[in-house]
Amino acid sequence: MDEKNIVYSTNTNFNQSSIPTSKTEYIEKQDFRIHLIRLRGGKIITVIRGYKGNMKNLKDLGSFLKKKCSVGGTTKNGEIIIQGDFREKILKLLVDKGYQAKLSGG
Repeated sequence: MDEKNIVYSTNTNFNQSSIPTSKTEYIEKQDFRIHLIRLRGGKIITVIRGYKGNMKNLKDLGSFLKKKCSVGGTTKNGEIIIQGDFREKILKLLVDKGYQAKLSGG
């Protein structure tokens, strides 16, 4: 659901001013953690966690990262999964786009 189109809310904690009004404000609210995970069989994947927002934007970001790394992957459960070890490259791509991102784990 797109929160920008909300006209009335019964939620007493809802604050209209907390909704990002511009793309730059929306980007600044993201705080990604980039993990490296080794699966059974020795395969390595890079997992980006910490996304806050709607799933369409997450899928668009996942597609962008997969194209830039020239590999496969998926977007599910609020995470972007990229095949292979691309932590440093993804960190640079996210920071260049204005996101806050850090390497985490393995």
